Amino acid sequence: MSAQLQVARAVLPLRLVDLDAVLLIEQQAYAFPWTHGNFVDSLAAGYEAWALWEGQGQQARLLGYFLAMQGVDEMHLLNITVQPAQQGRGLARTMLDELCTRSRMLGRTQIWLEVRHSNERARRVYQRYGFAEVGLRRAYYPAGPGQREDAVLMSLNLGETP
Repeated sequence: MSAQLQVARAVLPLRLVDLDAVLLIEQQAYAFPWTHGNFVDSLAAGYEAWALWEGQGQQARLLGYFLAMQGVDEMHLLNITVQPAQQGRGLARTMLDELCTRSRMLGRTQIWLEVRHSNERARRVYQRYGFAEVGLRRAYYPAGPGQREDAVLMSLNLGETP
């Protein structure tokens, strides 16, 4: 009987050289993806930017990434994305764990995010993690020519996370 090999995973700083792989995932995952410029600007601004990798060296593959902006006592999650073919494996939770750990290390006590009202799957992931729906941002996201979609505002008190 053959044992299944465990492939190492690591959350590492997101680098400019990673952006081609990030953009492939971004375009697969979203109808309105972030642009190369959005990612470059976020990195230049010094936002928390992390990538989840599986494997090592040339065989490593990008599974997901997240970017967050620091506030006075809070962190604002701007983008968290798991490669669509890898969703449902707990990878978003792995990245949320890392975000919480980093936020606490930086002295932040709360995390905020917006999620499309129609993205029920993501909302359930956030709710299971402990985020609460606390508001609505009307017409926040693009939704097609001349259309906008509401965003659900969610918050997590870092004293209450698993």
